[in-house]
Amino acid sequence: MDIEQKQADLIDHFAKQASVLHGSALGPLVAEATSHPSLFAFSEILAVPSVLQLVQLEGTPNSVYLDVLRLFAHGSWSDYKRNAACLPQLVPEQVLKLKQLTVLTLAETDKVLPYDQLMQELDVINVRELEDFLINECMYAGIVRGKLDQLRRCFEVQFAAGRDLRPGQLGSMIQTLSNWLTT
Repeated sequence: MDIEQKQADLIDHFAKQASVLHGSALGPLVAEATSHPSLFAFSEILAVPSVLQLVQLEGTPNSVYLDVLRLFAHGSWSDYKRNAACLPQLVPEQVLKLKQLTVLTLAETDKVLPYDQLMQELDVINVRELEDFLINECMYAGIVRGKLDQLRRCFEVQFAAGRDLRPGQLGSMIQTLSNWLTT
């Protein structure tokens, strides 16, 4: 089964489960989805009506599930660290996933990622640990392809999986494609 089909099947699975759960019952599902090693898209789960109802519960213990899903759909490891006091503590699998998503976010805008920037964003203390993470947790997972350049101390991205669109991002994407189409 290819990566895209597996991703689609997982999204469908979690969205169907979320559609029959409400309130605090969504907590374990959110934890499972955000910990799953093969799931990197969360917008469809966020769009489930029972999940959207959590907006009405802002400030309650159940609203944190919506915040966690939004973090994994659009955020980064740095976003989590900035808002850690308002969010539940992440389990190791969630930390790994959020760091993988951080690499994808950085690769959206730059195709050459300096090691220093990556080490800072990922809280990695040395080049060996960074390269091990990029190879074992990102490249082997199939979410990025590229070259590690030890001499220039950078990761040259050749491919990166897409992330969920952030609110308001669709308009700029349509404009960019329209501009490209006219040329």
